[in-house]
Amino acid sequence: MEIVSAIVVKSLYKIFGKRADKALEQLRAGRDDTLPALGATGAVVDANFEVRRGEIFVVMGLSGSGKSTLIRMLNGLLPPTSGTVEIDGVDITRLKPAALRKVRREKISMVFQHFALLPHRSVLENAGYALEAAGLPRAQRREQAMEALRLVGLDQWADKLPQQLSGGMRQRVGLARALAAGTDIMLMDEAFSALDPLIRREVQDQLLDLQAQLGKTIVFITHDLNEAMRLGDRIAVMRAGRIVQIGTAEEILTDPSNDYVAQFVADVDRTRILTASSVMERPLGVVDENSGPRVAARVLRENQISAVYVTGRGKRFVGTVSDDGIEQAIRDGRQTLRDVVTTDQVRVAAEETPVAELFAPCAESPHPLAVTDGTGRLVGVIPRITLLRALGAIGTEPTAADTASDATAEGEDQ
Repeated sequence: MEIVSAIVVKSLYKIFGKRADKALEQLRAGRDDTLPALGATGAVVDANFEVRRGEIFVVMGLSGSGKSTLIRMLNGLLPPTSGTVEIDGVDITRLKPAALRKVRREKISMVFQHFALLPHRSVLENAGYALEAAGLPRAQRREQAMEALRLVGLDQWADKLPQQLSGGMRQRVGLARALAAGTDIMLMDEAFSALDPLIRREVQDQLLDLQAQLGKTIVFITHDLNEAMRLGDRIAVMRAGRIVQIGTAEEILTDPSNDYVAQFVADVDRTRILTASSVMERPLGVVDENSGPRVAARVLRENQISAVYVTGRGKRFVGTVSDDGIEQAIRDGRQTLRDVVTTDQVRVAAEETPVAELFAPCAESPHPLAVTDGTGRLVGVIPRITLLRALGAIGTEPTAADTASDATAEGEDQ
């Protein structure tokens, strides 16, 4: 059976200090307050999580939260005080040094915060350094390193030295070195934090583009909340060595596990994180394109709406028919809605569309915005009043005038 999770962490602890064993007992008993007297620090406390194959798993926390210690245990650079780390089903905490080095070489690569490039070696040589350390022939490592540089857009700079590159380009060399190693797992420790904001966003974009192509398993460490929200398929929030919540960006924003997480995400622009799927409603009037106009008319009356949403084979969204269109179809003796359905009476958004991008199409559409999934199926609708209410929940309350002017529209739209 194929292992679904690339990394599995169970009851992982890392305690610094001479009396680590005693401190471990105290932590397990919930006595964190006794550690200072023991001269011990709980850098990672009872961490439990899995990283699925092909996901970007972001570990986020303030300085001193334990996130960098955690990532160093994922590749065996730091031995745990207690607990296990499984890589593809193998507990690396029990491996002998030679076996651990083999796992690192074949399964895990790392991208560092400060590039860690060799200044006297060319960009190509830096990109292929891990392959050289693994003993690959010169021609093979050159070919793999050039391919990795091509992926990050630096193949034209292969013969340059690191000091001839900008900060963003040097970080991309570090990324190329990890890609050239050909490992399925990449660990990235504050990899973009040394970059200027504009360059940082460019490199984030490139990482997302590469991930779409390659489907690596990535553990990404950051203290930047916006970066975590932008990159992470799932996010683990750390505080004082403990993971206090794991979830998607939407889950953490809409359902924080405690006051600390709620405070942490208080200033996030939620319209950029929350998506259409989080604010949409169930469509009240949906009919099949093979239905007759009299069926559509009955749906209008029963739901007190002004248009029906029409779906075709596989529930894929086809368009809408307004009350006027339905009346005309009945007068014309139409047997189905196929010839009267239109796509210009409603705007369509994908369920993953950020809320910030919904306002213009909602304003332009006379009927509630249609929301479709990746296969084109109709999965929901967003009336204007619903979007305004969602905006209020996000932090900008609609005015009384807004609510009054849309009160009638809500009934008509749906």
